Amino acid sequence: MKTDDFVSLLAAGVAPVDRHASAKSFGRALLLGGLGSVILTVLLYGVRPDIHAMLGTPLFWLKLAFPLLLGAAALLLASRLARPGLAAGHAGPALALPLLLVWSASGLILWSAPPELRASLLMGATWRSCPFNIALLSAPSLIAVFWAMRRLAPTRLRLAGAAAGLLSGAIATVAYCLHCPEMGVPFWGVWYVLGMLIPTLVGALCGPRFLRW
Repeated sequence: MKTDDFVSLLAAGVAPVDRHASAKSFGRALLLGGLGSVILTVLLYGVRPDIHAMLGTPLFWLKLAFPLLLGAAALLLASRLARPGLAAGHAGPALALPLLLVWSASGLILWSAPPELRASLLMGATWRSCPFNIALLSAPSLIAVFWAMRRLAPTRLRLAGAAAGLLSGAIATVAYCLHCPEMGVPFWGVWYVLGMLIPTLVGALCGPRFLRW
């Protein structure tokens, strides 16, 4: 068989690649994972009774903005790591920005607060359970994001798994805000971050096993 004929045979019947396959996979994962996290929040913990008043409070929207910004950066990182040969790009600075903002605001608040109030601002009333609640709520999103990444072609599996875990943790934190009564910025900067780090670690540990293709 001639080379040209062989190439033609290999190319025959090849369907065009969907250029939006990655966006569609992650879109479905975010929808299913986010819905699962919200349902778990409502069933396990309930919605805070003053949620209607909170919707008119700017601080509540800042509270939501923190995990949303982290989630957007984690989505950028995960979508790039799901495809071989792509660097992290601007995902690193995008991840650092909301953390720096919250940690800077936390430092200013703690520095200006009376010494006797600093512990309560940092620890809140739910520090013992908050990180583990977020980690539990991240399970539906972690499964969905892993499913989306497996449909693509990640090569740096541990890093890709960590990005998937961080994304799922951010989604879970957004859902958890519907229940969580804590409104202190220092609390978010410690315990919300710790809650998101738990699924990040789980994702890094599970990535080499479940993202292999």
